[in-house]
Amino acid sequence: MASSRLVSVAPAGVFRSLRNSNYRIWAAGALVSNVGTWMQRTAQDWLVLTQLTHHDASAVGTVMALQFGPQLLLLPWTGFAADHYNQRKLLMATQATMGVLALALGLLTVTGGVQLWHVDVFAFLSGCASAFDAPVRQTFVTELVGDADLPNAIALNSTSFNAARMIGPAVAGLVIASVGTGWAFLLNGASFIAVLASLFLLRLSGLHANARAYRTRGSLTEGWRYVWSRPDLRAILAMLFLIGTFGLNFPIFISTMAVNVLHADARGYGLLSSTMAIGTISGALLAAGRDRPGFNALLIGSAVFGLGCALAAIAPNYWLFAGALVVIGVAALTFTNATNSLMQLTTEPAMRGRVMALRVAIALGGTPLGAPMVGWVATIGARARHSAWARRPALLRPLWPFTPWRDRFISHDGRLTRDVSRASFDTDGKRDHSNNGSQIIARDDVACCF
Repeated sequence: MASSRLVSVAPAGVFRSLRNSNYRIWAAGALVSNVGTWMQRTAQDWLVLTQLTHHDASAVGTVMALQFGPQLLLLPWTGFAADHYNQRKLLMATQATMGVLALALGLLTVTGGVQLWHVDVFAFLSGCASAFDAPVRQTFVTELVGDADLPNAIALNSTSFNAARMIGPAVAGLVIASVGTGWAFLLNGASFIAVLASLFLLRLSGLHANARAYRTRGSLTEGWRYVWSRPDLRAILAMLFLIGTFGLNFPIFISTMAVNVLHADARGYGLLSSTMAIGTISGALLAAGRDRPGFNALLIGSAVFGLGCALAAIAPNYWLFAGALVVIGVAALTFTNATNSLMQLTTEPAMRGRVMALRVAIALGGTPLGAPMVGWVATIGARARHSAWARRPALLRPLWPFTPWRDRFISHDGRLTRDVSRASFDTDGKRDHSNNGSQIIARDDVACCF
């Protein structure tokens, strides 16, 4: 079996796939639906974190695990369906199912009857529908534009998805603050009408039909054997597993940082998610301008992604954290788009559904393994970071005799105080009444002295 499959690529042009009328129809419907999807994701995290629990990031991680777990559980059947059945009809079925589930959760939330276990059940059912939807949706792009424009179409799909990531959370924040969380779910359910209409309006004669796989004994496991025989695909999937499991759990660490460290409200949380989309859109447009990605894109993307996560972890305020999210967004899209294009362009058409199902399962199915762990670490780490940040004076006390500004402060009884407008600060977080009631001791405020 060949280790790769050479495909001619069309001349460069950032928006060249939009010349195809079928792709334009599909892209318009997908953009509307993607905005609704991001509204629901934001509202779901906010509902669990602030209304159904007391800022419990591990509960958000559990919901994510249930939502993405079916990508692994149903892997043999999702790839099989993508390679053997009519992709357009299968997409209609999966999109309609997810729309109905969103409407049902919205009604339950609006009427005030929603509980945490309800969200868990709907997350799992939606995850099952999404498990069948994802590999079909990715390989269906080839039917729309053909192999020559495939890298560009994948990048434009990412641009649309991440434009929705910028718009959807911001709209969700406004909806949640104005009329409540349930209406974000209802609007998402209604948005599926757009993508269903686009699938119905496609010109069937203009589709580039992919070769369909034949049903044979062992078809369910043939995708595994194919990937195992390809060292290049194994390397891509190994990188994707590590980054997807421990790095792509954005809703967990963004929501935890927003609530527990930065003390943001629903609008602030939505703005952070939208800020990250600035980076992901930039990364997607950069990918759209390239003829064909290579392994260098994987290496650069993963290295910059790690750097961005480190910057986000130590960001001291809201806007620097938001800036780090932009870096993370560019790197994440550079990396994930490269894996998508490389795997599709080097895979036999009859195997693409199963190979892409495996890719989706590795990228998203690793979340059930990493999400609860990342949620727990985020909750504990946020508390530790807040405590360490607030107690910087105590941590720096051994260096105090060597600081040039030590004479501005008065040290007595084991405290660090500053004689400014008769106010005094120390590290105990209490009010000191020893100076006629005018000395105030505040753990959070003392940080401003250093």
